[in-house]
Amino acid sequence: MKVYLKYIAYACVIFLLLQACNVKKFVPEDELLYTGAKISMESDTTIKKRSQLKAELESVLRPDPNSSFLGMQPRLYFHYKAQREKPGFINKFLNKQIGEEPVYGSDVNPVRTEDLLKNRLENRGFFYSTVVSTVDRKEEEKEMSAAYSIQIPAPYLLENYKLDSDSLPIYKEIQTTLENSPLEKGMRFDLSTMKLERERIDRNLKSEGYYNFNSGFLIFEADTNQYDQKKFDLFLRLKKDIPNESVIPYRIESVNIYPNYEVGTDSSSAKTRYAEKNFFQEEVFFKPKYLDPYLLIEEGQLYNPETSRNTARRLGNIGAYKFVNISYREIDSLATDSTGVLETNIYLSPLNKRSLRAEIQAVTKSNGFTGPSLALGYTNRNLFKGGEILNITGNFGYEVQVGGGTQAGLESIQLGLEGELIFPRLLFPIKFDKNWFSYSIPKTRTSLGVDYLSRSNLFSLRSASARFGYIWNANRFVTHELNPVSVNYVKLGNTSQEFRDILENNPFLQNSFNQEFIAGLTYSFTYNELVNSNSRHQFFLNSTLDVAGNLVDAISGGGEEDPQTFLGLAYAQYAKADIDFRYHLNVGSGSKIASRLFAGYGVPYGNSDVLPFTKQYFSGGPYSVRAFNIRSLGPGTYTPPGGEGAFFDQAGNIRLEANLEYRFPLFPYLYGAVFADAGNVWNTGENSTLEGGQFSKDFMNELGIGTGFGLRVDIQSFVIRVDLAAPVHDPSLPEGQRWEFDYANPVLNFAIGYPF
Repeated sequence: MKVYLKYIAYACVIFLLLQACNVKKFVPEDELLYTGAKISMESDTTIKKRSQLKAELESVLRPDPNSSFLGMQPRLYFHYKAQREKPGFINKFLNKQIGEEPVYGSDVNPVRTEDLLKNRLENRGFFYSTVVSTVDRKEEEKEMSAAYSIQIPAPYLLENYKLDSDSLPIYKEIQTTLENSPLEKGMRFDLSTMKLERERIDRNLKSEGYYNFNSGFLIFEADTNQYDQKKFDLFLRLKKDIPNESVIPYRIESVNIYPNYEVGTDSSSAKTRYAEKNFFQEEVFFKPKYLDPYLLIEEGQLYNPETSRNTARRLGNIGAYKFVNISYREIDSLATDSTGVLETNIYLSPLNKRSLRAEIQAVTKSNGFTGPSLALGYTNRNLFKGGEILNITGNFGYEVQVGGGTQAGLESIQLGLEGELIFPRLLFPIKFDKNWFSYSIPKTRTSLGVDYLSRSNLFSLRSASARFGYIWNANRFVTHELNPVSVNYVKLGNTSQEFRDILENNPFLQNSFNQEFIAGLTYSFTYNELVNSNSRHQFFLNSTLDVAGNLVDAISGGGEEDPQTFLGLAYAQYAKADIDFRYHLNVGSGSKIASRLFAGYGVPYGNSDVLPFTKQYFSGGPYSVRAFNIRSLGPGTYTPPGGEGAFFDQAGNIRLEANLEYRFPLFPYLYGAVFADAGNVWNTGENSTLEGGQFSKDFMNELGIGTGFGLRVDIQSFVIRVDLAAPVHDPSLPEGQRWEFDYANPVLNFAIGYPF
């Protein structure tokens, strides 16, 4: 029965594709489907950036023809089907989602397009070009196309670029900006470059206080009369009769801040004078001494929109405000013929001081555990009236392992509580000037958390963690995170005899659990161009360094015991570094090719023979090699025995991984993907209990490789993802049997967010 249904489904798909090929029968008798236009260019001279010019001319061609896929036009087909007298629900739905109205030959105006092409060529310096259009009508095939043949003469080239002088002081400012002008001798006449030049001059003048100036006050004049060849002089001047207030600089007379402003209410309140600024608030909502470092606008400064933008960004990064509005008001009574005066008003609308959040989830993991979890969160903003944010989160989870076999019925209970306090300033013994960090002020982040995990018939695990560090956005793309204090305490207890037998048979695993105390330093560098969603090429790099145990080892002073202890606890000593590199190529129409390379290496030394279990690398799962279950890949060619606890072993101190994924839109908010993943983990030393797990020069033949496809629901960057993947190369199998496409045993991954 399943076979018959499969063939029926195939037949339906083929039928729809054939119908999509045959849309010509719906075309009215007096119309022809427009299939597009082509451009051919000829010139007596060499055209610089010819391909760029052709692409710009092609962008002028209107209208665009109907889209097609492998010669078929399914979007046009569903539009025609929906126009019938009784189209049916399915046809109406498909037309609404992907339907496309037909583009006919009667919609094309070749003469109008010729004019547009000539105009675009003139804007690029190619005056007196000729454009000839031809139309190809294929009545039998019900198609029509157009072609445009362009004869391009030599362009006009710039000989001199000058500023018409005048007695106004603003001309001196403009003359200064011309030193960095992109307009150079020998450049082709280009209208778009001139517009960019006006905008550049406008920005420079604004930064010098010219509050009322705009680029529309500037005008270019080209003169070709001085030359027999195709050359021209370019002159820049101000238009006549522009307002006087547009050619004088403005200074800041006063800076008024409203730290607790409500939109639509009266802003008058008690005034406090601090650091030559006026703070208006009935009661102290935000202490002026803590708010002032974020304010770069000062009394007596020349108006500068960049200073205003930087101030707004810094205030927005505090995390306590919903809206930041900076406005300026001209004070006419203080203005003169040479300078103007501005009053700056900064309105800050706070977020709700307290908020509660609750999440209930049903979790199903690839190792067979399933069950509900509850997370509660409490946030208190501006806790000490200095923008501090307190986050308290608690979670409870219950899981039971389902399915057949001896592992069925295992239960897991997890409890956790964490408190995080974020100071939107740098808590450091040395005081820095507020202009030291130009883009944003670093934040100080402290946290304290406790966790309890109980797994029936195996063990219980108690842990506590504390962290103190800084996070800083150096610019839009670069983020630094430094945690000079990072402490973790882990205590294994209530172990069953079964679990003790597992540890006795695996000293490697036992040593990783024995390291109860981890104290060290972590640093992370992130470069993220993925925030530039409109960029064709997007890069992402994250590099992390994690070093632990050195200070504790120095304080403990050594001893004869092995391993050595600090405050009665065996401590870990290691160094660990990894790099995560990603590249996204936007190929157009919402599609992209996403790739990732990951490499990580950890070295235990001194008081440690292996990395702590929580610091080891794992491979497999929805954010890794998706054809393998979580933590089920590696190390190396190791094949775990059956029975409970086997999933503990599959970790290592080396990880290599590569991923490639093609993402494409299907319907609004729904995307498809095809992907391939490869990776594994290894250990640097031999381990008799993990045979085949050591890293060697043959590591390329020990990669786990899988391919698959998936669906993503992407609603305003909130992504729900489902991936189905099957292994192609399984390193745990005997040599000669590893290359096999195991499509009969795929792995289903459900996750939130993109994998990379």
